[in-house]
Amino acid sequence: MRQVRARALSALAVLNIFVLVAGVVAIDIIDSRPPAAMPYPVAFAEDAPDTAQQDAAQVDPERLRDKLDDPTAGSGVADGLYAYVADARTGERLYGRDAGHGAVPASTTKIVTGAAVLHAAGPDARLTTEVVRDGDGGIVLVGGGDPTLTVTRDQDRYPRPATLEQLAADTAAALEESGAGSVELSYDDSLYSGSDTGPGWKPGYVDGGNVATVHALMLDGGRLDPSDHYSDRVADPPGAAAEAFAERLEAAGVEVDGGPSPAEAPEDADAVAAVQSPPMSSLVEWMLLESANNIAEALFRQVGLAQGYDASFAGASEGVADVLDELGVEGVHVEDGSGLSVDNRIAPEALVALLRMSADAQRPDLYSLVAGLPTAHFTGTLDDRYSEAGGSRAGAGRVRAKTGTLNGVSALAGTVYDADGRLLVFAFIANHPAALGSDLDAFAAALAECGCR
Repeated sequence: MRQVRARALSALAVLNIFVLVAGVVAIDIIDSRPPAAMPYPVAFAEDAPDTAQQDAAQVDPERLRDKLDDPTAGSGVADGLYAYVADARTGERLYGRDAGHGAVPASTTKIVTGAAVLHAAGPDARLTTEVVRDGDGGIVLVGGGDPTLTVTRDQDRYPRPATLEQLAADTAAALEESGAGSVELSYDDSLYSGSDTGPGWKPGYVDGGNVATVHALMLDGGRLDPSDHYSDRVADPPGAAAEAFAERLEAAGVEVDGGPSPAEAPEDADAVAAVQSPPMSSLVEWMLLESANNIAEALFRQVGLAQGYDASFAGASEGVADVLDELGVEGVHVEDGSGLSVDNRIAPEALVALLRMSADAQRPDLYSLVAGLPTAHFTGTLDDRYSEAGGSRAGAGRVRAKTGTLNGVSALAGTVYDADGRLLVFAFIANHPAALGSDLDAFAAALAECGCR
């Protein structure tokens, strides 16, 4: 009976956590909502505060600085540390360390990318992969920049990506209606221009499975094994996608004459069929949760296009700069969307400003930026951090943040509830040869422990 009861309680606790982490903090509507239980891993549930106190006392900056002194001094990275902590509701500066200076941000760059694409393209925008007629009796598979396009649908996957299976079935139905039983197939990858690797990228990034070369037509982020985040990447993502589409057409009853070949679709070509990606809001959450580099580079280019530039690294960089000017955020220079570039520079103040903006009830278009942040010791890139065995366990469930890691760079930016239930927004970036994620976890955990009234 005890075992049954324990299993039931564990199942209920897990269900509660899923419900809790589905929500997102919105600064301007905090006062109008009843206190909600704080998301917290089951393993540490006995240590979690009962509620996030929305009327918690304001934080004393001096006491918070004292709380951070020991972990920062003992980290060994203090000389290369850039940091900023603010009250989420009021925006009051609570702690700063070279907070207005640009640092190499690694994957916290994705916070900038997410905010920029949500503002420029909108949360409901989708990326379309289509098939059009080539004017000579053949068809063209046209890439629209969707790196989440996949071959077949996994019913358990969320968000559900567009599939070649559906596109082939719709194409086959359209061809059958027109009386065509066979067809020549070409593919168009021309939406993106310029280099297919980013400025400041190391050559090993592609070979090591961190990212695929960037194309408007690709499957599963160019991975050979879609289930492996760091899978080897295909050498020719557009060609591989076209070959897979040809196979699906054959399976749908359409004979493909010869192999697919590259070509540009005619302007104003007649449409045959199309599939669409999940909405931009879901793509942003996916990008942040998994730190998906090819999704980031696709969204980066969508910013460039939305702002009237070409879909290149340079055009996207100009587009992001324009958006940040519109948003009134300073201290950002990015040359890619994923943060793999060592040429990027972002000030901690800028990351905090964007995160606070995304939690503002007056900016629902930016909601998915904060909703997509991983939860410490529970989801995404933080699922194996803040464990009970480590010194940062106090942050488990209370910290929601985007990680960032390059050689000599570690970054963490997000939100945390302190011991009194006050919501804080923070950004820590260490540019130091000894930089480790565990150091920054200790800083965030110190904020969670702080009863700094």
